[in-house]
Amino acid sequence: MIIGIGQDICDANRIAKTIDRFGERFKNRIYTKNEIKKCEKRLKSEDSYARRFAAKEALSKALGTGFRKGVFYKDIEIVNLPSGKPTIKLYGGALKILKSICPSNSSPIVEVSITDDKKLAMAIVIISSKIKEKY
Repeated sequence: MIIGIGQDICDANRIAKTIDRFGERFKNRIYTKNEIKKCEKRLKSEDSYARRFAAKEALSKALGTGFRKGVFYKDIEIVNLPSGKPTIKLYGGALKILKSICPSNSSPIVEVSITDDKKLAMAIVIISSKIKEKY
């Protein structure tokens, strides 16, 4: 059963300007240490930051809260599998909201797709739940 869908588009130039203006303060407010480490390895780090920013925004929309009700950017971590596939780890308020919107007899499933073209990054997140089988 689908619980929520969210999408977002982000301009990497806007992220680059924000990083130029606020530097580490911006990065540390929005991204986890692992995300910063991953992005800084990239030749065009602003593109990687933009992809992650779009995914975080899309997830907040799929939760139905945006960044309110105790949901913060760092509660959402974008983690790539060895294959490169992006996944989402939730902490704190984001995890609490996810658990509250899914039926108690189900397991939440969070899927994310991220793409970019030139300086635009786009992400879509689908939150669904699978009913736990009784044995």
